[in-house]
Formats: sequence, structure tokens, C-alpha cells
Amino acid sequence: MDKHFEILFLDEAFEFLSGLERKHYEKILYNIRKSQVEIDPELFKKLSDEIWEFRTLYQGLQYRLLAFWDKTSTTDTLVVSTHGFIKKRSKVPDNEIQKAVSIRTKYFADKQVKNKKK
Repeated sequence: MDKHFEILFLDEAFEFLSGLERKHYEKILYNIRKSQVEIDPELFKKLSDEIWEFRTLYQGLQYRLLAFWDKTSTTDTLVVSTHGFIKKRSKVPDNEIQKAVSIRTKYFADKQVKNKKK
């Protein structure tokens, strides 16, 4: 089955996953792989114009990995995961969305600098 996108975990997202118990991060990765091949808003949902969330409910905990799309490549569509957290309220906190927006801004600025050096 064809993937809709590739996934890139930035440092904070990787650190978040690394800090979880094995079964928990395996469930999150399973859901992410599933969202790469099927469109399911229970697993991957748009939060704002630029920010999306990977959603996993496991053993009563709501895990969230925030992400954004990078469609600048001519070959691959990339979803970049910025960071993760355990959601405690029904709504994703604004500060988490703002954090993802700032990481996105820095990511594209860094990418532009690298492309100019080529």
C-alpha cells in the first residue's frame, strides 16, 4: 500500500518517544504508520492552518505528537513531528500549538539557509 507521506521526527519528538515505556511508544508508532496509508481523523487531525496532531489513546493516556507538512521536496511529501506531550484536557493547549508553530518557522528558516549554501 502506498504511503501518503514520509515522517521525520525532530529531536524533541524523538526524546518524548524515547522517554515512554516500550509498549506505549510502539502503539504510537503503530498508529503513525497506519495514518501514513489511510486517512483517519482519529489518528491524524488538523489543529490549525499549519499544525496537525498524531493522536493515540493507550491505557487511558492521550498521547499527542504535533506535526506540520513539508511539501518542498519534488519527490517526497514529508510530515515533520515537532514534539509530543500527554494531553490532560479535552482541548490541545494553545502553548503546545504555538511551540509547534515556532519549531516549524525555525525548521523552514534553517532549511532555506542550507539550500542557499548548496
